Amino acid sequence: MSKRLHSDDDLIAEIETRLTHDDRVVVVSFDGRSGAGKSTLASIVAFAFDATVIQTDDFFAAEVSNVEWDRRSPEQRAADAIDWRRLRRDVIEPLRKGLAARWFAFDFAAGTRADGTYPMQTIATNRSPTRLVFLDGVYSSRPELADVIDLSVLVEITGALRRQRLAAREDAAFLKAWHARWDCAEAHYFDIVRPPASFDIVFEAPSNNFLSVD
Repeated sequence: MSKRLHSDDDLIAEIETRLTHDDRVVVVSFDGRSGAGKSTLASIVAFAFDATVIQTDDFFAAEVSNVEWDRRSPEQRAADAIDWRRLRRDVIEPLRKGLAARWFAFDFAAGTRADGTYPMQTIATNRSPTRLVFLDGVYSSRPELADVIDLSVLVEITGALRRQRLAAREDAAFLKAWHARWDCAEAHYFDIVRPPASFDIVFEAPSNNFLSVD
């Protein structure tokens, strides 16, 4: 059964209990619907531990065009949204072994190619091993990664506030298309694939001090 937490300090204390004296690397996933405050929470907690934070959006399956995404069912979109195999191979497994991680992130800022897909960045991202590794992003707690994640955290907040935060950061036309394409996938993922009860911790984010969006 999930443990419900409401403060950064409580989550920090919970993570501290997972650290052992043998210097084993601990991987924590920060999952939740878009705009819930995952990145804000992950950065706060990472600062307390000097943890490595991995943005799982870097592994978005951007080789698929928006037209192709729209042909897929919510279940298929949720299953294929991130390349969890590459995330596991290039990041989680090396860092768990105390090795450096290296990968090429998808370049959303570059915009789409002529075929509607996104290019990857030409400069690799590198991360040195640390005792704590945080995965930050929707779908970061996929069941296929369960054996390499030590603690799964679901960040929750009201739907109205999530949409308010997303509206503050994105162009209205883009956001309308994004909601139409991805809300159903997130609903399937968090209702069927990873419902709240399946997480180790459900963090109910207080709206007054989670002002950033992610």
